[in-house]
Amino acid sequence: MFRHVVMFKWNDGVDSTQIEALAVALDRLPTVIPAIRTYAHGPDAGVNAGNFDYALVADFATVDDYLVYRDHPEHQAFLAEHIVGRVAARAALQYPVA
Repeated sequence: MFRHVVMFKWNDGVDSTQIEALAVALDRLPTVIPAIRTYAHGPDAGVNAGNFDYALVADFATVDDYLVYRDHPEHQAFLAEHIVGRVAARAALQYPVA
């Protein structure tokens, strides 16, 4: 299995309506991109100061499946609509899972 983890810090002015729309759009992606094996995401719980604001963890059977997701037109459209221009900082990594 291959895991993709991404975290976002929002720009000032990103509001709860925009974050709710992002969550709905994220929930849709596994229905249109069959390469996604598991998908979990959500806002920071606010337990520790200085954390990122939102995280996503996605699992794929193979690196190639991750690449299908990364480059998929629906994923690219999601990024353009919900991420570009709203993110002050982003951190991501991918790694194999035994």
